[in-house]
Amino acid sequence: MLTMLTSRKFHDCDGATRRDFLKVGALGAGSLTLAGLLQARAQAAAIGQSVKDTSVVWLWLGGGPTHVETFDPKMTAPAEYRSVTGEVSTRIPGVTLGGTFPEMAKVADKMAFVRSFAHSNSGHGGGTHWVMTGYDNRTVDNGGVPNRPSLGSIVSKIRGANHKTSGMPTYVRLSGIGADGPAFLGSAFAPFDPSGQARKNMTLEVARDRLDDRRALLTGLDRMKREADTSGLMNGLDAFEQQAFNLVLGKSTEAFDIKKEDPKVAASYGKGNLGEQLLRARRLCEAGCGFVTIQYGGWDMHGTIKASMEKRGPELDQSVAAFVKDVADRGLSDKILLVISGEFGRTPKVNNNAGRDHWAPLSTLALAGGGLQMGQTIGESASKVDVPKSTPIRPQDLMATVFQVLGIDRATQFVNPGGRPIYMLEEGKPIAGLV
Repeated sequence: MLTMLTSRKFHDCDGATRRDFLKVGALGAGSLTLAGLLQARAQAAAIGQSVKDTSVVWLWLGGGPTHVETFDPKMTAPAEYRSVTGEVSTRIPGVTLGGTFPEMAKVADKMAFVRSFAHSNSGHGGGTHWVMTGYDNRTVDNGGVPNRPSLGSIVSKIRGANHKTSGMPTYVRLSGIGADGPAFLGSAFAPFDPSGQARKNMTLEVARDRLDDRRALLTGLDRMKREADTSGLMNGLDAFEQQAFNLVLGKSTEAFDIKKEDPKVAASYGKGNLGEQLLRARRLCEAGCGFVTIQYGGWDMHGTIKASMEKRGPELDQSVAAFVKDVADRGLSDKILLVISGEFGRTPKVNNNAGRDHWAPLSTLALAGGGLQMGQTIGESASKVDVPKSTPIRPQDLMATVFQVLGIDRATQFVNPGGRPIYMLEEGKPIAGLV
């Protein structure tokens, strides 16, 4: 931990006197410092583990999005099963999306839609655990805790918790999802949460009299670095402490600040919180982040699903379409994979409240980028959109696809709390047709 004292003193809530300080470290991973996290990444690379320079943005539609009104409207089904929001034609011949997604329809040639995703846990917690980790855990619906590491934490463990050059956290949680933690991998590989104290620890904290203007601040930092070198402090730090020092003094933290984005690009994402999060996710991936999670809830539509979709759908539609186009325009479609999922689908038949209930036997996925084959649908639903008619895709198949994009060996093992090495992925295979 590198600490730089300043002159001002204050009292905390317990009455203890402390000094202001610049703290380089504590990136939201328990007691492990930034330098330690950087070291973890270097150690991973040293033993030959992959450090492929690709990223995943996982957009989670919390509550269980209807598969019918999103990506499989099935207008050939009986009236009580088909999409209540109608459909919209896409740039993929013969493929339609739910009627509230006209902007996504315009970029559908840069996306792929899986219409046969399925598992068997219709509980919010258990279904989330299954999709986020690849494993079922029914205890989560009754107060149990996740017993398998999330995909993001596995990536962090493989690559090390921070980018080897910039120090950018490998796994960032822009908004929380159930079962998105490290489980037995340990807190060193938990997601970095920029909304908490961790983000503040990436910002310089100096006495007010040194913030009179930007010139004074930059002059002070230059002098600080020169004094450190003169005293031998920088030479005395190991390479990982220097990386931590450079992260805070460098420009990596600017990736979190969407105010630095081109105003026209920012405007294309829309004014809602989701657009801001997706824009921030793209910036983080460009800066070396490997896995970003975003929660966009409100999809547990047991009643009046048409009105709910007309309220919830447009923000998702605009933000996702902008993200897909932005990534493509920047030439990053091979580098960044967007995954859109929820914990399950909804009952194929509309209920008495004009809504749909929990339904794990069938749901949909939408993907974009990652060097995968876009402009298509994978799998097909049965005539009443209740089960896969062909090509059933399971959570571990999705997990295997993400592994391939990120360059993770499907035979990867880690030691569980019982001291036994176990596979992170046992049965899944990359989704045929995508890879």
